[in-house]
Amino acid sequence: MKKMPVYFIPHGGGPWHVMHDAMGDPVGYGGLRTYLTELGQKYRPKIKAILVISAHWEENVPTIHFGQNPPMYYDYYGFPEFTYQLKWDAPGHPQLAEKVETLLNNTGFKTKREYKRGFDHGTFVPLMIAFPEAKIPVVQLSLVYSLDPATLLAMGKALEPLREQDVLIIGSGMSYHNMRGFMSGSSS
Repeated sequence: MKKMPVYFIPHGGGPWHVMHDAMGDPVGYGGLRTYLTELGQKYRPKIKAILVISAHWEENVPTIHFGQNPPMYYDYYGFPEFTYQLKWDAPGHPQLAEKVETLLNNTGFKTKREYKRGFDHGTFVPLMIAFPEAKIPVVQLSLVYSLDPATLLAMGKALEPLREQDVLIIGSGMSYHNMRGFMSGSSS
Protein backbone atom coordinates (compact mmCIF):
# COMPACT_ATOMS: atom_id res chain seq x y z
CA MET A 1 0.00 0.00 0.00
CA LYS A 2 1.53 3.30 -1.09
CA LYS A 3 -0.89 5.62 0.69
CA MET A 4 -2.90 5.17 3.84
CA PRO A 5 -6.63 5.57 3.29
CA VAL A 6 -8.79 8.19 4.98
CA TYR A 7 -11.80 6.94 6.91
CA PHE A 8 -14.97 8.59 8.14
CA ILE A 9 -16.13 6.37 10.98
CA PRO A 10 -19.25 6.49 13.11
CA HIS A 11 -18.44 6.69 16.80
CA GLY A 12 -21.87 5.80 18.16
CA GLY A 13 -23.75 7.40 21.04
CA GLY A 14 -21.61 8.20 24.07
CA PRO A 15 -19.85 5.19 25.59
CA TRP A 16 -22.10 2.69 23.76
CA HIS A 17 -19.36 0.07 23.57
CA VAL A 18 -19.52 -0.62 27.33
CA MET A 19 -23.29 -0.25 27.80
CA HIS A 20 -24.38 -3.77 26.84
CA ASP A 21 -24.81 -4.81 30.47
CA ALA A 22 -26.34 -1.57 31.73
CA MET A 23 -28.81 -0.78 28.94
CA GLY A 24 -28.69 -3.54 26.38
CA ASP A 25 -26.58 -3.32 23.25
CA PRO A 26 -28.61 -1.05 20.96
CA VAL A 27 -29.60 -2.56 17.62
CA GLY A 28 -26.95 -1.98 15.00
CA TYR A 29 -24.07 -1.54 17.38
CA GLY A 30 -22.95 -5.14 16.93
CA GLY A 31 -22.19 -4.32 13.31
CA LEU A 32 -20.36 -1.14 14.30
CA ARG A 33 -18.26 -3.06 16.83
CA THR A 34 -17.33 -5.63 14.15
CA TYR A 35 -16.51 -2.91 11.61
CA LEU A 36 -14.21 -1.04 14.01
CA THR A 37 -12.52 -4.25 15.19
CA GLU A 38 -11.81 -5.31 11.60
CA LEU A 39 -10.52 -1.84 10.70
CA GLY A 40 -8.01 -2.09 13.56
CA GLN A 41 -6.92 -5.59 12.58
CA LYS A 42 -6.39 -4.53 8.97
CA TYR A 43 -4.30 -1.41 9.62
CA ARG A 44 -2.61 -2.03 13.00
CA PRO A 45 0.55 -3.55 11.48
CA LYS A 46 0.87 -0.82 8.84
CA ILE A 47 0.37 2.49 10.63
CA LYS A 48 2.82 4.64 12.56
CA ALA A 49 0.28 7.10 13.95
CA ILE A 50 -3.37 8.15 13.78
CA LEU A 51 -4.77 11.63 13.20
CA VAL A 52 -8.40 12.00 14.32
CA ILE A 53 -10.69 14.88 13.44
CA SER A 54 -13.63 14.47 15.83
CA ALA A 55 -17.08 15.99 15.33
CA HIS A 56 -17.04 16.74 19.06
CA TRP A 57 -14.38 19.44 18.88
CA GLU A 58 -14.87 22.74 17.09
CA GLU A 59 -12.73 25.87 17.45
CA ASN A 60 -12.34 29.22 15.68
CA VAL A 61 -9.20 27.95 13.93
CA PRO A 62 -7.90 24.39 13.46
CA THR A 63 -6.59 23.46 16.89
CA ILE A 64 -4.14 20.61 17.42
CA HIS A 65 -3.67 18.64 20.63
CA PHE A 66 0.08 18.59 21.35
CA GLY A 67 0.09 16.58 24.60
CA GLN A 68 2.44 13.63 25.01
CA ASN A 69 -0.01 11.77 27.30
CA PRO A 70 -3.52 13.02 26.45
CA PRO A 71 -6.13 12.64 29.18
CA MET A 72 -9.67 11.41 28.61
CA TYR A 73 -12.30 14.07 28.02
CA TYR A 74 -15.70 12.60 28.93
CA ASP A 75 -17.85 14.86 26.76
CA TYR A 76 -21.10 12.97 27.29
CA TYR A 77 -23.68 13.08 30.05
CA GLY A 78 -26.38 10.99 31.68
CA PHE A 79 -24.53 7.69 31.59
CA PRO A 80 -23.65 5.39 34.53
CA GLU A 81 -20.72 6.51 36.68
CA PHE A 82 -18.43 3.72 35.50
CA THR A 83 -18.44 5.24 31.99
CA TYR A 84 -16.60 8.28 33.38
CA GLN A 85 -13.76 6.05 34.60
CA LEU A 86 -12.91 4.50 31.21
CA LYS A 87 -9.20 4.50 30.40
CA TRP A 88 -7.47 4.35 27.05
CA ASP A 89 -3.88 5.48 27.41
CA ALA A 90 -2.72 5.88 23.82
CA PRO A 91 0.24 8.24 23.64
CA GLY A 92 0.11 11.57 21.90
CA HIS A 93 2.61 12.41 19.18
CA PRO A 94 3.95 15.98 19.41
CA GLN A 95 6.11 15.48 16.30
CA LEU A 96 3.05 14.52 14.25
CA ALA A 97 1.14 17.42 15.80
CA GLU A 98 3.92 19.72 14.59
CA LYS A 99 3.71 18.23 11.07
CA VAL A 100 -0.06 18.83 11.08
CA GLU A 101 0.53 22.41 12.20
CA THR A 102 3.16 23.00 9.50
CA LEU A 103 1.05 21.50 6.71
CA LEU A 104 -1.95 23.62 7.68
CA ASN A 105 0.11 26.81 8.17
CA ASN A 106 1.87 26.31 4.82
CA THR A 107 -1.50 26.29 3.05
CA GLY A 108 -2.73 29.48 4.69
CA PHE A 109 -4.45 28.20 7.82
CA LYS A 110 -3.88 29.94 11.12
CA THR A 111 -3.71 27.22 13.80
CA LYS A 112 -3.61 26.94 17.56
CA ARG A 113 -1.88 24.49 19.90
CA GLU A 114 -3.72 22.85 22.79
CA TYR A 115 -2.23 20.71 25.59
CA LYS A 116 -4.95 19.93 28.17
CA ARG A 117 -8.25 18.91 26.54
CA GLY A 118 -7.38 15.32 25.67
CA PHE A 119 -9.28 12.72 23.68
CA ASP A 120 -13.06 13.22 23.45
CA HIS A 121 -15.39 10.28 22.93
CA GLY A 122 -15.32 10.80 19.16
CA THR A 123 -11.71 9.66 19.42
CA PHE A 124 -11.44 7.29 22.36
CA VAL A 125 -14.65 5.28 21.87
CA PRO A 126 -14.01 4.01 18.32
CA LEU A 127 -10.27 3.67 18.85
CA MET A 128 -10.75 1.67 22.07
CA ILE A 129 -12.48 -0.91 19.88
CA ALA A 130 -10.23 -0.71 16.81
CA PHE A 131 -6.94 -0.41 18.74
CA PRO A 132 -7.60 -1.66 22.30
CA GLU A 133 -3.91 -2.03 23.14
CA ALA A 134 -3.54 1.80 22.92
CA LYS A 135 0.04 1.64 21.65
CA ILE A 136 -0.26 3.62 18.40
CA PRO A 137 0.29 7.37 18.91
CA VAL A 138 -2.76 9.56 18.28
CA VAL A 139 -3.17 13.26 17.58
CA GLN A 140 -6.58 14.94 17.69
CA LEU A 141 -7.40 17.93 15.48
CA SER A 142 -10.46 20.16 15.83
CA LEU A 143 -12.92 21.18 13.19
CA VAL A 144 -13.62 24.88 12.68
CA TYR A 145 -16.89 26.35 14.00
CA SER A 146 -18.15 27.44 10.59
CA LEU A 147 -18.11 23.84 9.31
CA ASP A 148 -17.73 25.42 5.88
CA PRO A 149 -17.29 22.55 3.39
CA ALA A 150 -14.66 24.40 1.31
CA THR A 151 -12.60 25.08 4.45
CA LEU A 152 -12.82 21.47 5.61
CA LEU A 153 -11.90 20.15 2.16
CA ALA A 154 -8.90 22.50 2.07
CA MET A 155 -7.81 21.18 5.49
CA GLY A 156 -8.05 17.63 4.18
CA LYS A 157 -6.05 18.47 1.08
CA ALA A 158 -3.35 20.11 3.22
CA LEU A 159 -3.07 16.98 5.38
CA GLU A 160 -2.88 14.54 2.47
CA PRO A 161 0.95 14.16 2.58
CA LEU A 162 0.58 12.43 5.97
CA ARG A 163 -1.00 9.48 4.19
CA GLU A 164 2.36 8.74 2.54
CA GLN A 165 4.00 8.72 5.99
CA ASP A 166 1.87 5.82 7.28
CA VAL A 167 -0.52 8.08 9.19
CA LEU A 168 -4.11 6.85 9.24
CA ILE A 169 -6.45 9.85 9.05
CA ILE A 170 -9.88 9.36 10.60
CA GLY A 171 -12.87 11.66 10.61
CA SER A 172 -15.13 10.62 13.48
CA GLY A 173 -18.80 11.58 13.65
CA MET A 174 -22.30 10.43 12.83
CA SER A 175 -24.75 11.26 10.08
CA TYR A 176 -27.36 11.77 12.82
CA HIS A 177 -27.40 12.43 16.56
CA ASN A 178 -30.40 10.92 18.34
CA MET A 179 -29.50 10.38 21.99
CA ARG A 180 -33.17 10.05 22.98
CA GLY A 181 -33.47 7.09 20.62
CA PHE A 182 -30.24 5.58 21.89
CA MET A 183 -31.31 5.84 25.52
CA SER A 184 -34.76 4.36 24.84
CA GLY A 185 -33.44 0.90 23.99
CA SER A 186 -35.93 0.83 21.10
CA SER A 187 -34.90 -0.52 17.72
CA SER A 188 -37.19 1.87 15.83
